Amino acid sequence: MVGVLIPLLGITHICQASDRPNIVLLYADDLGYGDLSAQNEDSKIRTPNLDQLASEGIRFTDGHSSSGICTPSRYAMLTGRYHWRDFHGIVGPLGGTVFQPDQLTLPEMLQDRGYDTACIGKWHLGWDWDSLRTSDTKSIQPQDFDWSRSIPQGPLDQGFDHYFGDTVINFPPYAWIEDDRLVQPPDTLMDTSVWKPIKEGGWECRPGPMVTGWDPYQVLPTLADKGVSYLHSRKTEERPFFLYFAFPCPHAPIIPNDEFDGRSQAGPYGDFVVQTDDVIGRLMKALADAGLSENTLVIFTADNGPERYAYARDTKFNHWSSKPFRGLKRDIYEGGHHVPFMIRWPEIILPKQTSHALISQVDLMATIASIVNYPLPEDAAHDSYDQLPVLKGEVSQVRQTHVHNTRERGYALRSHEWLLIDAKSGYVSKVDRAWVERYDYPSDDDSPVELYDLANDPGQRDNLALKHPDIVEELSQKLKQLQSQGYSAPRLQSP
Repeated sequence: MVGVLIPLLGITHICQASDRPNIVLLYADDLGYGDLSAQNEDSKIRTPNLDQLASEGIRFTDGHSSSGICTPSRYAMLTGRYHWRDFHGIVGPLGGTVFQPDQLTLPEMLQDRGYDTACIGKWHLGWDWDSLRTSDTKSIQPQDFDWSRSIPQGPLDQGFDHYFGDTVINFPPYAWIEDDRLVQPPDTLMDTSVWKPIKEGGWECRPGPMVTGWDPYQVLPTLADKGVSYLHSRKTEERPFFLYFAFPCPHAPIIPNDEFDGRSQAGPYGDFVVQTDDVIGRLMKALADAGLSENTLVIFTADNGPERYAYARDTKFNHWSSKPFRGLKRDIYEGGHHVPFMIRWPEIILPKQTSHALISQVDLMATIASIVNYPLPEDAAHDSYDQLPVLKGEVSQVRQTHVHNTRERGYALRSHEWLLIDAKSGYVSKVDRAWVERYDYPSDDDSPVELYDLANDPGQRDNLALKHPDIVEELSQKLKQLQSQGYSAPRLQSP
């Protein structure tokens, strides 16, 4: 046990904290910053469990993912390394791993410190499916795979002791995977016509092998039950644990269960967010029932901003999922990567805190390494900042810059309150021009880049690039430096 000094109402007291707290990482999929009622008073969605989680710890108003899409954000979070140093896109259906050989990951680090590690839910970081092929062709017929074999290069090869999930809800194989094997072999091809009708948008499910009777509507309830069971099982275990619970929602397909229909004022997507919040409540209750709440670090965040359906949802329900930001999933505007971010740890973090510190999911690696007293090697966590001093209330900020990217030809550099879009536009997803006109965004100008003062313009309306060419040049050079030097973590900087 270590003693930590924490100021409370002007009085210093000693808070005893384990140097190996349990860690629960809750990771939502395609959830907007403005979807949570805790940070958007105009939200048409009530999220009482997330609101409570925020009130019991620290809520960051300036939290970011590395990318505006799924795979890269997860990779960056689990390695402490900007994804764009290695790749930009997602792992496709039946695609291979994105991890480099012998690359240190967050779960591997925690295994080294004596943790039991588990991943439940969406993986989307690749497996070696080709090793299961019984045919030289790239056919996706179920009979072209030996489903009884172990699947290499999945979660168990990246530091997890246990995995349960369907890898990606809208990608094949449509089947449950436990650890490194299929629970039941796929025996047919995906057919959306046999499923209950979709509630909003499209299925967006890629063709491929499926288990007969597969029901996408049962994915979230099944994962929730597995998460609750895992937390209950930790009650009698002495070793600390790390649970990475990766939600498949509210990513498309938008399929809230019937009991949640109409629970929001934002249509089926809003109802799906309500169900997501309900699962969080169940997981937090299971943690409390197991007597583990006090010495468990709980982190909640999301991989990127909301999907393109947000435009129609705003028109129909007057609910803007990215509020107060511009942009959606894939975009390099703030709405693509400025995400919900909150941390609860009763032994260290005082409740009801709001922090405006710049923080990235890339920082989890160095922060948790600091918490568990793990010396990171020089060839790991190249872009990760230790945010523990911020969590303890010792400093207000440790990070001043952040690089965001979704596609190869477009980057955004944050430096203090300035934000450089190193591209003609920050849009990657197709923009809804009616939405742009409704919110009176100016038409594009002649500048090849965009510059915003986020302190005064969080919605990114006023492009100041032509007014401040000196700042554009300074940030452009800073971006090139960070790209070329291969790291940005303070511990790797030259003295």
